Amino acid sequence: MADFSYDPPAGDPVILFEDDRVIVVDKPSGLLSVPGKLEGRADCLMSRLEAFRPGALLVHRLDCDTSGVMIFARDKAAQGFLGQEFEKRRARKSYVARVSGMMAEDRGRVDLPLCADWDYRPRQKVDFERGRPAVTEWEVVSRGAGETRVRMFPLTGRSHQLRVHMLSLGHPILGDPIYAEGAARDYPRLMLHAEMLGLHHPGSGEWVEFRAACPF
Repeated sequence: MADFSYDPPAGDPVILFEDDRVIVVDKPSGLLSVPGKLEGRADCLMSRLEAFRPGALLVHRLDCDTSGVMIFARDKAAQGFLGQEFEKRRARKSYVARVSGMMAEDRGRVDLPLCADWDYRPRQKVDFERGRPAVTEWEVVSRGAGETRVRMFPLTGRSHQLRVHMLSLGHPILGDPIYAEGAARDYPRLMLHAEMLGLHHPGSGEWVEFRAACPF
C-alpha cells in the first residue's frame, strides 16, 4: 500500500457544544484525530483543540478521511464515563455516506468480522478466523446518477468498519483512497460523515444527542 501524503485542511476547530464536562467538535475530513506515527503528522484535531481548550481529553477517534461529530472530555471522570459509553455499546452513532452503484435493497445488516490486513496496512479485511466481531446496520436515503446515499448505524467500532462493510456489499464509499478503485476513487474527499452521536451525559446522566450537518 502506497504511503499517502498528509495535507490537512486549515482552520480552527468548529465547536458544536461545550459545557464543564464535555466538548463536542465537528472534525473536518483530512485531519487526523490524534498525532500520526509518521514524521510530519503532528498536526491533528487534538493538538488544535488544545490551543483553544487546554486539557481536553480524548474519548474516541474518527478516521482521518472521515468528518463529523467527535466528543472530548474536560476531566478524567468524564473521560472514564464516556469511555464506558463506547465500550459497553451504549453510545449510538449514525453516519451518512455516498457509495458507488445503486443498492438493490432499502436496508440491511452486515455482520462480518474484521482484522488488520498486515501485508497491506492500513487496510482492514474480513477474516472469519482472526477477525473481531463487527456489525453495521444501514438504510438507503436516496439513489441517483449511479450512486446511493446511505445512512449507517455501526453497532461496533472497528477500524474502517463502515468502509469495509460497504465494500463487502459491492458498494465502496466514494472517494475512498484505500478501498475504492477507478472512477469511484476520484473524488475530493471520502464521502463519509459522522452526523450524529448520542450517549449519556457524564454530568447529568441524561441522554443527549449531538449532530453535525453533512457537508456533501
